[in-house]
Amino acid sequence: MSKRNVTVRMQADYEYEAANLQGNKVAIDMYDAPNKKAQSPMDLLLSALGGCSAVDAVLMMKKKRKQVEDFFIEVEGTRNDGIPSYYTHIHMHFVLVSPDAKEEEFAKVVALSVDKYCSVASSLKSEITYTSEIRKP
Repeated sequence: MSKRNVTVRMQADYEYEAANLQGNKVAIDMYDAPNKKAQSPMDLLLSALGGCSAVDAVLMMKKKRKQVEDFFIEVEGTRNDGIPSYYTHIHMHFVLVSPDAKEEEFAKVVALSVDKYCSVASSLKSEITYTSEIRKP
């Protein structure tokens, strides 16, 4: 079993930065437009789901020797009105621009990508545990 680690550090009241062990950083903020400079945590969840699904879908189509001229996923999340405002439904619309791919084969690839190979999609069903501590300055 492998583990991943990130550290999320406060930059300001509504600004945070997440960094992994390799030093890759992601800015996060909770501002409303027009002050928004980065994605919110809920935006990042949709981005992670889309990114994870995209990689597998594109690689599988290329393995089938299909041309990929363009590819994108539009990911839309509908949130609960109460608190917490979790996603009650997430819809992913996969778009492949290819002169030789067929609709049926792409639909199968999309299903495999989301339902079988995407670790992020599977993680949305995972058990979450937590601990806490206070450190004195």
